[in-house]
Amino acid sequence: MRMALLIATVWVTTLCGTALGQDAKPHERKVFFGEQHMHTRNSFDAFSLGVIQTWEQAYRYGMGEVVTHPTTGQKIQRRTPYDFVAITDHSEYFGVLKDLVDPNSPLSKSDFAKGYAAGLKNPSQGQQYMAQLITTLLTNKPMPQYVTPKLLTSNWEKYVAAADRFNQPGKFTTIVAFEWTSIPDGRNMHRNVWFRDKAPAVPFSAFDSIYPADLWTYLEVQRSAGIDCFAIPHNANVSDGWMFAPRKFLGGPRDERYARRQALNEPVFEMAQIKGQSEAHPLLSPNDEFADFELWANLINTPVPSQVKFGFFRQALAEGFRIEQATGYNPFKMGVVAGADAHTGTQPNEEFNFTGGHGTIDDTPQKRLDTRVNATGLLPPIPSSACTTAVWADANTRPALFDAVKRKESYGTSGTLIRLRFFGGWNYTSGLLEDKELVKKAYAGGVPMGGDLPAASGSKAPTFAVWALKDPQSGNLDRIQIIKVWLDKRMDSPTEKIYDVALSDGRTVGEDGAVKPVGNTVDVKTATYTNDIGDAKLAAVWTDPDFDPNRPAAYYARVLEIPTPRWSTFDAVRNKLPLPKVVPPSIQERAWSSPIWYTPRKK
Repeated sequence: MRMALLIATVWVTTLCGTALGQDAKPHERKVFFGEQHMHTRNSFDAFSLGVIQTWEQAYRYGMGEVVTHPTTGQKIQRRTPYDFVAITDHSEYFGVLKDLVDPNSPLSKSDFAKGYAAGLKNPSQGQQYMAQLITTLLTNKPMPQYVTPKLLTSNWEKYVAAADRFNQPGKFTTIVAFEWTSIPDGRNMHRNVWFRDKAPAVPFSAFDSIYPADLWTYLEVQRSAGIDCFAIPHNANVSDGWMFAPRKFLGGPRDERYARRQALNEPVFEMAQIKGQSEAHPLLSPNDEFADFELWANLINTPVPSQVKFGFFRQALAEGFRIEQATGYNPFKMGVVAGADAHTGTQPNEEFNFTGGHGTIDDTPQKRLDTRVNATGLLPPIPSSACTTAVWADANTRPALFDAVKRKESYGTSGTLIRLRFFGGWNYTSGLLEDKELVKKAYAGGVPMGGDLPAASGSKAPTFAVWALKDPQSGNLDRIQIIKVWLDKRMDSPTEKIYDVALSDGRTVGEDGAVKPVGNTVDVKTATYTNDIGDAKLAAVWTDPDFDPNRPAAYYARVLEIPTPRWSTFDAVRNKLPLPKVVPPSIQERAWSSPIWYTPRKK
């Protein structure tokens, strides 16, 4: 009880602080939750799915206001407002599709526009126009009349103006961003691009180039002009193994320059979203009992399975070490965020409050629970709810949030608002958890998530301090795990191990390494659960028992909640529909920290 009270006190003081971060110190940083990846009617695919939600409505929903659902007309509202929202509409055909159906727009006069508009009202009549539109993305051959510099500049300026109007430093932050949509033959190589405090003249499009290296050039040019920015790769799980492959995009081994530029331009990775998680896969991590979580197997817009190898973050951590051995740079030294990728103008991360993520495809419970709706592979049969980014920042402002993500002091969740801290050092003691200044001393004695451990002296093993606090609107905590990834003695084969470092309900790790399950209180008939299992808070100080000072390693924390009803169970019970059989009725929500890296001292 004493430790619980101390940790609770620390959390209360940690989550307070200076209003705008003036003279803020690291231990005074607050955690802010928000959306780093979502779409409105200004994305070509969202508008084609019937979404009419504007930038303004998307921000209002994030702030917790009541808005109208973009396709059903029902009134919807978040239970817990977000602190920040980044709208990342696709830069390809940015803001153009809505003008094709506006009789006052000159763009509506073409034969394609007329056919496209008719197809929105009667999809069977508009299939050829939709197919033509999608093909331009897959083949990278745009319709030139809809990608003119004048159109792009005009729509981008309107977006930046809307973001500026809703930006309220210290209260609600709007991040200027866009999505670059490279998708060769359905292989997802997408990146979200964030800007710090200045917007560029125009975004960069996959119609400009499908090559990540060319996007990096765009980012480097922006920074040379004083516009700080970075890119966030996502959905490696449906990249067909391209995202974390040892080769360059479309061929050739990664050389020093390529690895260095990726490390410079892509500091974080989106761990999970509506189209599944990219942390781990049972085929790559057979000893991880929690790897089989919210998986999606197919390439985008096709039922063709995506290759698993080189498509998941945990394997990428090891692959990055191997590339670093050869080039001197680790291109996959990425922190962690998460997001929605919702094409609704909303951020539907609350499992009990999920209203779909892709316009008219899944805007009703009946559609969402019908596995035949997505048989073509456009979406998972029963997709995930949206996920969430958490940021430890000096203030809720554009520069502070951007800087925090850039330094990788961020983490992702499956949608829950778990509070998570993770530090690594060489001299932490078990008494740190009972210290009233544990956050201050954790910073002083080590590095936070996203950091690099200083070089080791001798063979002493690193120690990690981790603690988590439950989301008040969700389940208690089941456990905290620390996941270690390194290379074997030959430095050419990935190795991983999962350590259960904090367990709820007084459970302990057995001699065989197994842990008794926390249990499951979910009543599938009523879509309810109880919090009489699990703990509200968990914490641990843990020293790596398998440390080898001669091998690089990455460590990250994973926090699991007790089972709670999945959104599909809420939908089924509320609407008296059968439970879908392709997904479990309950879900163990979770959070993933950014890693902490150890690099051996050069000899």
